[in-house]
Amino acid sequence: MSLSPQRRQEVIDALRRGTVPRSSLDAFAVGLGHLEPALEEELRKVSSGGSQFKAVRGEYGCGKTFFARWLADRARKLGFATAEVQVSETETPLHRLETVYRRLMERLSTADTAQGAWRNIVDGWFYTLEEDVLAEGTIDPNDEAKLLDRTNALLEQRLAKVGNSAPMFSAALRGYREALSSGDQATAEGILAWLAGQPNVAAAAKRAAGVKGDIDHFGALSFLQGVLTVLRDSGHAGLLLVLDEVETIQRVRSDVRDKSLNAIRQLIDEIDSGRFPGLYVLITGTPAFYDGPQGISRLEPLAQRLHVDFQTNDRYDNARAVQIRLPAFDFDRLCDVGCRVRDIFADQSTSSDRVRRYCDDAYVRNLAESVAGKLGGKVGVAPRIFLKKLVGDVLDRVDVHADFDPRRDYALTIADVELKAVERQAMGAADVDQIELDL
Repeated sequence: MSLSPQRRQEVIDALRRGTVPRSSLDAFAVGLGHLEPALEEELRKVSSGGSQFKAVRGEYGCGKTFFARWLADRARKLGFATAEVQVSETETPLHRLETVYRRLMERLSTADTAQGAWRNIVDGWFYTLEEDVLAEGTIDPNDEAKLLDRTNALLEQRLAKVGNSAPMFSAALRGYREALSSGDQATAEGILAWLAGQPNVAAAAKRAAGVKGDIDHFGALSFLQGVLTVLRDSGHAGLLLVLDEVETIQRVRSDVRDKSLNAIRQLIDEIDSGRFPGLYVLITGTPAFYDGPQGISRLEPLAQRLHVDFQTNDRYDNARAVQIRLPAFDFDRLCDVGCRVRDIFADQSTSSDRVRRYCDDAYVRNLAESVAGKLGGKVGVAPRIFLKKLVGDVLDRVDVHADFDPRRDYALTIADVELKAVERQAMGAADVDQIELDL
């Protein structure tokens, strides 16, 4: 896969920080080829007016976040808008759909807007409406008043179905359009923020649009319908919504957990009913969330909807199923990813030949062995820290220092502070002499 210099730099910068890049993941994705045909088929079905719910399971380190961003990257190339929402007890509780909706709108991305794409989408939609009105040939393009009236009428027609359940959505869009046409930028911004679910919007902006209050739990689903309508009418294929780390709801109070599980069940049923044409929802979680007593098994209807038999060899998994599993990283995949990242780095380096010579496949393999060894031999939790060390500790130094030889001048060290909890546990005491006792 050919990457632009900017894309290569974005990938390398993210790996240097120990995070998953947000785009261009095809360049170093391994082990996902068996899923591609089914996922492409599902995305195309959604772009044709269908909808889809998908659950992904995998242990820590197997690449759930990577997979979600890889799929989002592919979706944007097909014309989708995407949003990744991290489920969190404090920041984004799953049972409060109005908060999920707000985070979705904050993280809305398109192929040409990395984040916060809502305004560009709405402005593009109004432009499309104006073009449709002018194509009718009954209004003078210079008659702004008539053009505005006819565009508003067309807006109401397009949002008629949504208007039955969320009349304030179309009212707010009309208010935004009128504020823009009168040059009232502050009011227009306030209305757009209210449409995106933001709290504390100025009362004057809401009065101008003829709306009041804030979006609640039930209103969020109706507004999501409106967003999908705007996306479809402005030329987008649909919306891919990723709800990442859903397993965090296992750690909340039992009543909150039950409400969160019911929110997932409600979302699945709404998608199955056809309420959200153009929506693809992907959730990620650990096996404990799908199989354990504090996960979906607490809500029998949800467990029934998501159950898939994983007793067979993963070689024969059904990628079309509602729930799919990601295999844990094995050593060969870890080395393959490392070599691909090395090549991406070398392509943007002024010392490309030296990078490839000193960090050849054999060295990448040795470094992978060392990192996995430091983590108790648990390859499944090694990818993040391995790539961070490869880029930040080795490749950068080879690139910057002409006399740096990693085989001679570098010794792997992993500090406790740079590890996540699961990685820290894997790096725990290897023998009894390493255990400190408080006496």
